[in-house]
Amino acid sequence: MDEENIGQPLLKKHYYENCPGCKVDQAKELKTDVSVRNLFNIWMVVLCNALPISSLFPYLYFMVSDFNIAERVEDISAYAGYVGSAFMLGRCLTSILWGITADRYGRKPVVIVGIVSVIIFNTLFGLSTSFWMAVIMRFLLGSLNGLLGPMKAYSSEIFREEKQALGLSTFSAAWGIGLIIGPALGGYLAQPVEKYPHLFPKDSFWDKFPYFLPSFIISAFAFVVGIACFWLPETLHNHPCSDESTDNTGATETTSSADNKDKIMQKDENLLLNWPLMSSIIVYCIISLHEIAYQEVFSLWAVSPRRLGGMSFTTDNVGDVLAISGLGLIIYQLSVYPSLEKAFGPVKFARVTGVLSIPLLQSYPFIATLSGITLYLVINIVSVVKSIFSVTIITGLFILQNRAVEQHQRGAANGISMTLMSIFKAIGPATGGAILTWSQKRIDATFLPGTNMVFFLLNVVEGLGILLMFTPFLSIKKRTPIQ
Repeated sequence: MDEENIGQPLLKKHYYENCPGCKVDQAKELKTDVSVRNLFNIWMVVLCNALPISSLFPYLYFMVSDFNIAERVEDISAYAGYVGSAFMLGRCLTSILWGITADRYGRKPVVIVGIVSVIIFNTLFGLSTSFWMAVIMRFLLGSLNGLLGPMKAYSSEIFREEKQALGLSTFSAAWGIGLIIGPALGGYLAQPVEKYPHLFPKDSFWDKFPYFLPSFIISAFAFVVGIACFWLPETLHNHPCSDESTDNTGATETTSSADNKDKIMQKDENLLLNWPLMSSIIVYCIISLHEIAYQEVFSLWAVSPRRLGGMSFTTDNVGDVLAISGLGLIIYQLSVYPSLEKAFGPVKFARVTGVLSIPLLQSYPFIATLSGITLYLVINIVSVVKSIFSVTIITGLFILQNRAVEQHQRGAANGISMTLMSIFKAIGPATGGAILTWSQKRIDATFLPGTNMVFFLLNVVEGLGILLMFTPFLSIKKRTPIQ
């Protein structure tokens, strides 16, 4: 009888009537948290962030060329890299600030501000008439768009513990597909006067601003999502006149004073000393550097002339490849990934796909020597497989980061992750563009001539990331039964 009385206080919960976080926790307790609405919310908000990041890659080469800032054709890729890096530079300077704001005032306000920044600055980017205007608009977009870190925390907080992997998998799938659909939109919609003359006449507004249409479509999508976000459930707890720590349950539980002290001590834990977290973030940063550099290089390489080792694709051709990759990725995430992740585990599965992606990427220069239907068929297959490998690695790292910290620390942890990742991603496009320019100037070199060099260096970066995914560097937090 005494044993029963000891257990009862631990099960007693008190929910605050006007606390949005408590409402979310009540839904978890009733097991109504896994809903189409919650999954759809994650999809839409993450797509809002991913689309403007990547949509410019297919037409950026032509946009920079139109600015007439490059003295030689070989220099265009380098200037394009600076434009691509401006967004990440802005984000790395403000990610921690937005993370602190999200922890203090809630995830929802930061998400709405981020979407408003997409509407304004992505639209202005499409209206850019000079190189520096384009760079400044991308920098401001990155600085004021701080929703990615809070949404990663939101994706785990909106679901109960055993379903958090579903939230993070949805987040990474939406992110990966956004990075594919974005370039597809850019490829199809840029320069509409040349592609769709019956809809967009010459000497019209669309002829003066040939790269505005993809930016406008994405901004219009963001406007709709921004309105819908006013009904986005808030996961942050708001308990008036209360200093209680909110952990996974969020609700107030009747516990001993020793347990309360443990919670406070947990909240003050130095995340920089949490090696399972920091090791997974470091690997994530290196993989992110590879991914953003690859996206920049692929789009620039695909439209480059054949004499420089490219494929002489149009923006439509690039859009076709990326759209097919996006479709393949959706099918993979919905039907194949869950069972394979369950069978192998996120870490082992990520290691295997990482190793396989290295010879795949090194085959790209040889694919460029093909022609006709063979070229289109092979590059589409390889692009789909590369996208699948990439999202598998990133999803595994997201799961590791989530398991390394308690819920009440995820906002700060994601702020650290976004800041470090943005620094690496700021380096990626500029470095990738510069290396592609350099490689195209050494077509007749003896060692790794032409674009063989740029893909080799991309593999070096990815190889380092894959190597660090093994012990003793990568530390995996042991999960307790309640986790």
